[in-house]
Amino acid sequence: MKFVKKIELGDPSSNFQNFIDLKLKLLCCRYWLLNLWDCHDMIFPFWRIYWNRNEGGELIHLDEVYKMTPDTLYIIPPFTSFSSRFSKKHIYNNGIHVEGRHLTSEFDENDYIDSSLIHFFIHFNLGVPFDNVYPGILKIEVTDFLKDRLEYLTGRLKIENKDFKLTFNLKLQAFIKETLTNIGPELWKAINIDDRVLKVIRFIEANIEKKLSNAEIATIVNMAPNSFARLFKKEMNISLHNFIQNRKIARSCELFEHTNKTIEDVAFDLGFSDRYHFSRVFKLITGLTPGIYKSGKYT
Repeated sequence: MKFVKKIELGDPSSNFQNFIDLKLKLLCCRYWLLNLWDCHDMIFPFWRIYWNRNEGGELIHLDEVYKMTPDTLYIIPPFTSFSSRFSKKHIYNNGIHVEGRHLTSEFDENDYIDSSLIHFFIHFNLGVPFDNVYPGILKIEVTDFLKDRLEYLTGRLKIENKDFKLTFNLKLQAFIKETLTNIGPELWKAINIDDRVLKVIRFIEANIEKKLSNAEIATIVNMAPNSFARLFKKEMNISLHNFIQNRKIARSCELFEHTNKTIEDVAFDLGFSDRYHFSRVFKLITGLTPGIYKSGKYT
């Protein structure tokens, strides 16, 4: 007779299993008619999935133009610098200019195929360390499973755009995870980073509201500041200082999305000396002022 080894888990096996803790956090999911999508040099601290039902949308990254098609999903990792446009109504060559409206059940998409961009998008985070992968724009083929999910999600968004039921949330998460499984392994180098760097990343996340110095952080792993800074840059492909700034701005975006805190409150909560310092760093990283981001006038 075999006895249950881990009684509290009901697990009869003695074999240890190591699972990756993926902390998927949904930020927004919308279905829009876009008449203007001239957005330039955007950088955001969250993942994006874009899909257009019709052609005409374009993404630009490092001078490469991606002409968006309905049979392709486009994944944009955090802190990727990119621009977008609707080629049929391209007006502005700089700045953020968006004009559109939420698609509801009163609209028939077929009536707007030639005049507007029918645009579905999701913003989300995966948690540390998976929000610190290499930047770029990734193209994923729309499989039958993903197509079925897209039809369900866009159909529901035309009916309900705010208070989502459990079924919608589960299918949305399944859609994101299925999409991510199509990404090549080279993107996920973050799961193999040095344990010392991972320990520091977790410390930064837990103390993001503090002013953290390189010397203080290096003591956590018993290394000299310069030696650890070199290790961190090698492992994460970003300097320690820039990483901390990115994580602070990422947290500020979450606070703007999910609280009613003012810009001054967020700046104070994240250890910035004042609103003006925070605003300079925010715009340097995202390309937008905190006020514009907080207003939600972008996609």
